[in-house]
Amino acid sequence: MTTEYRQFRFQRPPGSTELVLVRHGESAPARFDRPYPYRDGHGDPELAPQGRAQAQKLADRFQHDHFDAIYVTTLRRTAQTAQPLAERLGIVPQVEPDLREVHLGEWEGGLLRKHVAEGHPLVTEMNAKQRWDVIPGAESTEQLAARVGAGIRRIAEKHPDQRVFVVAHGGAIGQVLALATGAQPFTFTGSDNGSVSELVVAGDQWILRGYNDVSHLR
Repeated sequence: MTTEYRQFRFQRPPGSTELVLVRHGESAPARFDRPYPYRDGHGDPELAPQGRAQAQKLADRFQHDHFDAIYVTTLRRTAQTAQPLAERLGIVPQVEPDLREVHLGEWEGGLLRKHVAEGHPLVTEMNAKQRWDVIPGAESTEQLAARVGAGIRRIAEKHPDQRVFVVAHGGAIGQVLALATGAQPFTFTGSDNGSVSELVVAGDQWILRGYNDVSHLR
């Protein structure tokens, strides 16, 4: 009788943590006649109606899944995104402040959106150099990497052999995935609002299992 060897399916390493990383839903548009409130130096818009709809679709997708914890950041758009799923699962979200969005210095409060839309030359330079601190007063890539790396490690250390739902921000998630893969800093910054990426953290080994899944939003 011939012995057959099937291809292996991925199995999470013992003691590792599976992180479902979600970019928050679409936030309110920037309007300079009605500026965003600030929290700890960051613009803190609420979700737009589109973002609240995305949050409901995330809850629809994951309401039958098992999660051991839900994490959000200090900025309210992440808490608002997590709320529908947290209510359905009966989980009180915890806050991981180090996964908040990159600090944009003088371009906080919606100015980044304005300058991107208008083709500001510093936007071109920022993308070419793959550095946030091309923006005056902005956080450096090294500072962001150290901060979000610490946040991910803290969550993983608290949840060995568990699955965790984490709502964060496009810049922060992009930097986390760049750390996981060794990619250039801006490689993964283009995730969509309400999108899902998956990361397995096994000590110093970070394994990217999925990026920018938006199948639930279609």
